[in-house]
Amino acid sequence: MEGKANLEAAIEQLQNVEKQMRLAGDVAGTKKAVTEILHLCFEAKDWKSLNDQIVLLSKKRGQLKQAVTAMVQQAMQYIDETPDLDTRIELIKTLNSVSAGKIYVEIERARLIRKLGKIKEEQGLIAEAADLMQEVAVETFGAMAKTEKIAFILEQVRLCLERQDYVRAQILSRKISPRVFDADTSKEKKKPKEGDNVVEEAPADIPSLLELKRIYYELMIRYYSHDNDYLEICRCYKAIYEISTVKENPAQWTPVLRKICWYLVLSPHDSMQSSLLNSTLEDKNLSEIPKFKLLLKQLVTMEVIQWTSLWNAFMDEFESEKNLLGGSLGDKAAEDLRQRIIEHNILVVSKYYSRITVKRVAELLCLSVQEAEKHLSDMVVSKALVAKIDRPLGIVCFQVAKDSNDVLNSWAMNLEKLLDLVEKSCHQIHKETMQSEILPSFDLLIAVDIYHPLKCANVEVLFLIVAEFRDAMHRKLNEISKLLRSEGGRKPWREEHLTGIPNLIPVFCPNAVCTEVSCEFTIIA
Repeated sequence: MEGKANLEAAIEQLQNVEKQMRLAGDVAGTKKAVTEILHLCFEAKDWKSLNDQIVLLSKKRGQLKQAVTAMVQQAMQYIDETPDLDTRIELIKTLNSVSAGKIYVEIERARLIRKLGKIKEEQGLIAEAADLMQEVAVETFGAMAKTEKIAFILEQVRLCLERQDYVRAQILSRKISPRVFDADTSKEKKKPKEGDNVVEEAPADIPSLLELKRIYYELMIRYYSHDNDYLEICRCYKAIYEISTVKENPAQWTPVLRKICWYLVLSPHDSMQSSLLNSTLEDKNLSEIPKFKLLLKQLVTMEVIQWTSLWNAFMDEFESEKNLLGGSLGDKAAEDLRQRIIEHNILVVSKYYSRITVKRVAELLCLSVQEAEKHLSDMVVSKALVAKIDRPLGIVCFQVAKDSNDVLNSWAMNLEKLLDLVEKSCHQIHKETMQSEILPSFDLLIAVDIYHPLKCANVEVLFLIVAEFRDAMHRKLNEISKLLRSEGGRKPWREEHLTGIPNLIPVFCPNAVCTEVSCEFTIIA
């Protein structure tokens, strides 16, 4: 009782000093007075008086912001010194109520909420912890360190995943841009100018930016695993694989690269999957795990894959993933793997056949006719394949139907390419003729006549070659032939017809009429 009376007397004396300093506007004196009051309560281990004094001092009329900030920061140091959990929770709640709505102690309030949320989680109250953490929008705190902001948001995402609130987890994860992890931390920080907000240093328990990057992508893997979005899971593992600390250690990148290979195989075929597949095959580290390199090569090669032989070869590797980084590939992974192999085989068949019977497709896929038809229909519905099934005849047609506009456009493009090649040939002949001072009297005449835009396009090209310059033109037309080949056109000349000028007939001109002096031929599109 005597000790408590002495404590109250000392607190009352300091309160008088605090009042004088506060009314005089003395910031340093007020801060010292309020911190001394809290220190006396802590030394006496009177936690109830400590909570009461915190609330009382914060509600004083005209209380200085600096004094409230110093008081909250001082009391936060006493949290870990509390004798039991109830006292700790009570102190945190007191400080939380004092700092609520005060922007100058928003960082301290965020740290208090995080500590309280951790306590709730340890008690098994995941939902309460998640609700507490979501009350704070740290992305608006200008004075908080970037790594601390990211760590706080990641904790919010983790708690939402723990309570299986995947929608809110996705919303919170979008507050973090993946580009923030690519910032160069080696650059020296610029000194803040006068008037700028001073960014506080992150506490010692906050992970580094690279560690936060890995935590972020591991949480996103958990999110995408809920929907079995294999391609996004693969991209997350790819980002983890690119971390410098992971790439330098074979013990760390080997299981990550295995996961990348598996999820690439499990991903549906599209342009993104194809790009990732080819880039992974070019990785030199893939040679360290040759079985997975063989697996990816089988997918790239346009050949039918036998499911039974593939599964027998990779079943042990598939099962061993449970004991490696990230755990198993999912409950439906084996079923989805078979589905992807079937889809790959159907795409291979569509490359080699324009029309094929459903029965033959089923034989190639080692499926029944009903299963083959079902898989074909699913791929057509998902727009992964263009095909039509004639069920009465049992025929699948993989040809893409073109409308009249597409046909006309393709003809027009072919004609334009042909005329460009002829024009370049004329320029080359005239150039060589002028250089060698040989002036043969010949002309290259072009007449274009499109009779019907939807049926055919006729181009008549007439070469009038004077017989006396036959030997000179033989060399020139050989150069034209090489030029046309370099331009990527169809085979311009038959090699056996290069022995005589009158017999220089293009392959694509079956209706050509050749004479001793002139060569006239017709091109059918």
